[in-house]
Amino acid sequence: MKRLLILFAVLLLVGCAGSKKTVCDPSSPDCAAEVAGAVPQDSLRAKFQLTLTVEEGKTQELDAVLFSVPGKRYRLELTGPLGIGVASLLWQESGWQMVFPTEKLFLKGNGYMVGLLMDNTLPLVHIHQVAALFEGKLLPEKFEVTATQDSAGYKVIRGKEHSGRFFTYGEKEGTIAWLARPGRDKGEEVLKFAEYKSFENVNMPSHITFEQGGKEFLDIRIKKITHGKPFSGGTWRLNIPNTYKPVGG
Repeated sequence: MKRLLILFAVLLLVGCAGSKKTVCDPSSPDCAAEVAGAVPQDSLRAKFQLTLTVEEGKTQELDAVLFSVPGKRYRLELTGPLGIGVASLLWQESGWQMVFPTEKLFLKGNGYMVGLLMDNTLPLVHIHQVAALFEGKLLPEKFEVTATQDSAGYKVIRGKEHSGRFFTYGEKEGTIAWLARPGRDKGEEVLKFAEYKSFENVNMPSHITFEQGGKEFLDIRIKKITHGKPFSGGTWRLNIPNTYKPVGG
């Protein structure tokens, strides 16, 4: 079970920070129309494959679909072999939920930081970073450049986020090649961006790898991204059967 939770956490762990926005009032006509399928033009749907290193020499491949109304609500579906559902995540400002159908477990929380507060193996991560990554926004929304230098063919920039956290990234031939920042008790965290492609006229990496303490633990390959498509009303409802038990319960 813990490995599945780590998978969710590292999937969201990316070196950019989106701003917290207000979700619409569910009782308002505009919000009701949105939930019914009239999704704003900034809606995003992404299909991708991720490979998680579960232990030395062993990996697990999953297919993933992300439904996103950036800054407002997100739904993430992970499936394994034969299309069997592995996990689902629904985030809204009123709270977030995860369900694990094969294990009949669930997890709930509040706020835009997702994870387990008392579990050091799970970094608390900023949920808005998901949409930012798949929109090709690889750097924090607001940051201050503190130093710049050339090194081994890269332009290396050191920056300071609005929150005060420092990070470093490398540019090569006009694109961002990697981003590094201090990790949480496990050494430096590094994201590597490669195989840039155009997704609906946005040039962005289709291959992203995550490293921690010098070891790769997650690999993402983006297959397709679309914007402005309506979602079904069921996208924003996540059923938790009474037979499911809370994680750790």
